[in-house]
Amino acid sequence: MKRVLRCLPAALDVHAGESASEASSLVPVADRRGAEQTLLTYPEWFLMHSSAEYARMMQSRPSHKFPFVSHIGQLWTSYADVAREQWRADYPFNPGYHVIIGVIATSTTVEYGMRAVYGNTVGRISWALGGSRATDEDRFDAQTAQQYVDFIRQEPCYLFDFGLRLKTLWTGVPMQGHGLVRKWERCVALTSEYGAKAAYAKIIEVATHAAYSASRITTDVVVDDLPEDWTAPAEVKLLRRFDDGRALLALPRRGDSACEARSAHHRYRGEWFEHSRVVWVPEGHTVDAEDCRILFTQPVETPAHTTRVVMLVPIKGLSALLAGAEDKQWTVKHVYDY
Repeated sequence: MKRVLRCLPAALDVHAGESASEASSLVPVADRRGAEQTLLTYPEWFLMHSSAEYARMMQSRPSHKFPFVSHIGQLWTSYADVAREQWRADYPFNPGYHVIIGVIATSTTVEYGMRAVYGNTVGRISWALGGSRATDEDRFDAQTAQQYVDFIRQEPCYLFDFGLRLKTLWTGVPMQGHGLVRKWERCVALTSEYGAKAAYAKIIEVATHAAYSASRITTDVVVDDLPEDWTAPAEVKLLRRFDDGRALLALPRRGDSACEARSAHHRYRGEWFEHSRVVWVPEGHTVDAEDCRILFTQPVETPAHTTRVVMLVPIKGLSALLAGAEDKQWTVKHVYDY
């Protein structure tokens, strides 16, 4: 399996025979997130999936080859799917978060629509006039795309410094070289894109901080039978031990450090409820995980012949499912937490 779990779900202390509503959580009230967040987080995180796919594609193909229009469709249909599930499960509506998703989805639709039209007209012409070869500006765009993906895996997207990338584009990228028409077209296009994103990020930052507190970087979980001599990895914090042997841990929500959290979960079973997760499945393979329910699927352009599968998983079966993912040729991409 080439890629690993990105984050883990927050804990509800649920025992056999109890429903989520009947169980009393050992996680402090201030550290809990509404169950509807598990579902509503997907449309927001889809932009990370989309940006990562764009960065992968840019390593070998020009920007106009990216399927912007189909990604607009995936964004809105996934939003409709999770909203429908939210209604079906009778979770709280959370109007503020729906507004945020609506703003993000609408702005992304406008951006992707403009890039699709521009890329398939002016972009294609400049690419052909440049000998169908990548320029320094194309390589800079690919590098920035990957830096952006690496950044938003750890931090909120509105904190990425597009202003710095705009400055570097004009001061650090050679203005001479092959394909001058393509070079100047890319300079103009990227200047407009980075400038608009820098301004938009400031607006989103102000709006987000006005409506919500700072995003937590950890998730609290309850695990069973934590040994007395257990030493927490650097990314994991032991918050409290209980008399019955259970323990409350703070695990990283973002980034590759969540691998340590995954290891901890495999060793010490967590008492968690249902959450959603994303895996990559090779084309032609079926998803037959026990007790899991597929919410929807989406085709992935890069890597080719791959399907993104979004499923709902009872936490009691999470360890077994993760442990068997590699044998089933699944690539676990994300686990959406409470």
